[in-house]
Amino acid sequence: MSIKDQTITFAAMCQVAYLVQQVSRHGLLAADHEKEQQLSVLFNSIMETSPHNTLAVYGGELVNVKKGLELLIANLGDSKHHHEKVKDPVFTRYLISLINLERRLVKQPKQLAELGKRIDASKRQLEHYTITSDTLTSSLASIYSDIISPLGSRIQVTGEPSILKQTINQHKIRALLLAGIRSAVLWRQVGGKRRNILFNRSKLIDTAKQLLNTL
Repeated sequence: MSIKDQTITFAAMCQVAYLVQQVSRHGLLAADHEKEQQLSVLFNSIMETSPHNTLAVYGGELVNVKKGLELLIANLGDSKHHHEKVKDPVFTRYLISLINLERRLVKQPKQLAELGKRIDASKRQLEHYTITSDTLTSSLASIYSDIISPLGSRIQVTGEPSILKQTINQHKIRALLLAGIRSAVLWRQVGGKRRNILFNRSKLIDTAKQLLNTL
């Protein structure tokens, strides 16, 4: 399987973890055009159920996962150099949790079938609402709550309590985690394995750097 596809899908998971942190710590993203665009790409990836190729899931443009590629390099790379930021354990925990939840999901054919049905229903809403509208966000969040959360080992999201209390932020976080599961499924389908993160780290980092250089 292509290391390029593994890098793109892993970068998308990194982008999810990053945006979950942004929402949980700072709240709404609408005022920040760049983050809102990243959110839109990730929500759309949930709807893209029969893509031509891996990149098509993320709008067919490498720039759509640019932030994720940068985060992959920063978090998988060596932080021996004193000028680099210390790696964020919360960010890493989100990634591991997404991968573990996806493993549980694939062992539950009923839930997988239900997930497909619910996503199809959300696609129909796209005829009337934009992907990041409150309606669609809440619809994606409810899919996560109804199908993914009951699988167990819930993802503990940490952030600013006053921000996490707001319904719209809760919905955005759950919708993002659903996008994270989508990318985790895809990552496994293109040959991603947990051990790759340990043993193929340098390949993933090199590929991410090469992809960034093409932008």
